[in-house]
Amino acid sequence: MQRIVEPLDAHERELWGSQTITLRHNLASLDLFSDGYLAEMIESAAPRSVAIHAEGGSDPSDWPSVSRGTASGAQVLDAVRGGMLWLNLVGISEWDSRFAELADQIFAEFSEQVPGLNIVKRKLGVLVSSPKATVHYHVDVPGQAIWQVRGRKRFIIYPSAEPFLRQTDLEDAVRSATYGVASYQPWYDDYATPHDLEPGKALHWQLNGPHRIENFDELSVSLTSEHWTPDIRRTYAMNYGNGLLRKYGWRPRSTSTSGPAFWGKVGLTAAYRKSGLQNKHGYQRITKHTIDPSTPTGARPLPESEWAPPGA
Repeated sequence: MQRIVEPLDAHERELWGSQTITLRHNLASLDLFSDGYLAEMIESAAPRSVAIHAEGGSDPSDWPSVSRGTASGAQVLDAVRGGMLWLNLVGISEWDSRFAELADQIFAEFSEQVPGLNIVKRKLGVLVSSPKATVHYHVDVPGQAIWQVRGRKRFIIYPSAEPFLRQTDLEDAVRSATYGVASYQPWYDDYATPHDLEPGKALHWQLNGPHRIENFDELSVSLTSEHWTPDIRRTYAMNYGNGLLRKYGWRPRSTSTSGPAFWGKVGLTAAYRKSGLQNKHGYQRITKHTIDPSTPTGARPLPESEWAPPGA
């Protein structure tokens, strides 16, 4: 079987998870990322697994959510190619057997190469985005990598520390109180590291590293991977617990991931999530647009009577 991830250098294995490393891969040789297969996946996926956003203002949380409506998979791809859209086949490795096998292979190859790597949960997604589309400054919660398969994009990474990543912004993102949005100032760019991605290149970066994306003038198809280790889970629980304490008037003093205070936050996080309060108070999108390849943006507004949560 052909390798997906080219062998890491010794220093890249040591830097895994703490610094940005460039990966080399062979995904472009697979037919999983052809227009035909992507169109098939768009049509067969449950509505909640096809997240489509139109670009809006500087805050991604305000970007319109777009429904597929009655458009075929090929029409959706045409709308993305000619418009200003981002399409995410969310968690595709959890509902498509070929991508499930791909996830098994990718993470097995990582585990072979990175000493002590203990991945307890992982999944893949596929991003299809328009020429010149952008994603503004934001932060992701689990460990992440982006794999460029078709087209080119510029991926700009910032330090995962104050002031580039404020603790309150991270806590809100972890609790899903925002759409992963972090505070941004234009001067942050002076301290950023840009990476130009083309087919065969991928990036894995430091946990919670803020970043933004600029597509070149061509359709972009990327694979995204996310993973959880015991350390990432502990960091998540600490930030979630601190965010809850702050929400209800306490000022958390510790970011430790061990000890009695930490385990108290673990219990608080579990109880809050189990209660359903996260779904009630978390960030919610409303779909107000639908795919329309004939428009310049690739989408058109829906009448207010048809507005609904994505996947409804």
